[in-house]
Amino acid sequence: MTPLAPSSTLKIGPHAVQPPVVLAPMAGITNAPFRTLCREFSGGKGLFVSEMITTRALVERNEKTMQLIHFDATETPRSIQLYGVDPVTVGKAVRMIVEEDLADHIDLNFGCPVPKVTRKGGGSALPYKRPLLRAILNEAVTGAGDLPVTMKMRKGIDDDHITYLDAGRIAVEEGVTAIALHGRTAAQHYGGTADWDAIARLKEHVPEIPVLGNGDIWSADDALRMVRETGCDGVVVGRGCLGRPWLFGDLVAAFEGSDAYATPTLKEVAVVMRRHAELLGEWIGDETRGVIDFRKHVAWYLKGFSVGSEMRKRLAITSSLAELDAHLGQLDLDQPWPVGADGPRGRTSGNNRVVLPDGWLKDPYDCAGVSAEAELDTSGG
Repeated sequence: MTPLAPSSTLKIGPHAVQPPVVLAPMAGITNAPFRTLCREFSGGKGLFVSEMITTRALVERNEKTMQLIHFDATETPRSIQLYGVDPVTVGKAVRMIVEEDLADHIDLNFGCPVPKVTRKGGGSALPYKRPLLRAILNEAVTGAGDLPVTMKMRKGIDDDHITYLDAGRIAVEEGVTAIALHGRTAAQHYGGTADWDAIARLKEHVPEIPVLGNGDIWSADDALRMVRETGCDGVVVGRGCLGRPWLFGDLVAAFEGSDAYATPTLKEVAVVMRRHAELLGEWIGDETRGVIDFRKHVAWYLKGFSVGSEMRKRLAITSSLAELDAHLGQLDLDQPWPVGADGPRGRTSGNNRVVLPDGWLKDPYDCAGVSAEAELDTSGG
């Protein structure tokens, strides 16, 4: 395999991201412990973004939020993703990050499709309101100063309300450094197949700045194929790395011209699982809470391996590292990496009704009624 030419370096402001691989922000997943694992497997190469942070919660210094924005001393650049619907609050959050040196890069979330976000006019609903999108981007870029501001978005709300090309042009005009596009609408959630052609169209539409592709990258080869087929400047990887942080090692290898991909045995996977749980306990400050938080990852790590339903249930209710060790020790740890385990993982539901504020779709230029009250409560992200 030959290296991916002509360049495998992505520029995010002053930051060179090589290879051009970004960990997608995922709520409850991409906290400091998971980012640590991904960085270790990548050899520190790539960009690893925090889970989504609510701007209102950040400005109000919500305790949980302040923990979520904690970065390990080895993380560089430090990357925070912000969610907000009120330009003033977004501006305050960005200036707080700059003044208190909380991060080196700010990403704005305009892609989240979950109802608790879209019903407030946020996430993937927001780019439909063009003036509101412009106002938020203006506040963020102005407040950020020398810090690069990027954005992540979807194609639109549904097939009848496509927004990504207009949003891309607004982003360029307001000084956004790079754009990531998930090739699905909000209505699709994570179902169906990501539209990589849309990524190619966006790249042609905004040649002034880097465009990153997101959606259906389940393997390192998928990432190379996306770049070749769309001309995008880099990839954003989300669900493909669930229970598989070593995917970032594969991505580094692929972009550097190697096909030496990881195929860990169950014993090697168990070692990563144990370390993941331990890191969560250290980060939270409580072993039990860390192991409980780890439970959501168990099925992803064990995907494809021959592990009985009873043992899976036991692992899913584990409450201590000693208990986790005992259960892992009872597995057939000599099992090789399963055929097909590199495929889709995570949520796949699609064709959902998008929950929106009343009258949201009547006029894309009427932003009346959107105010600071539309921000999520201080939920800590």
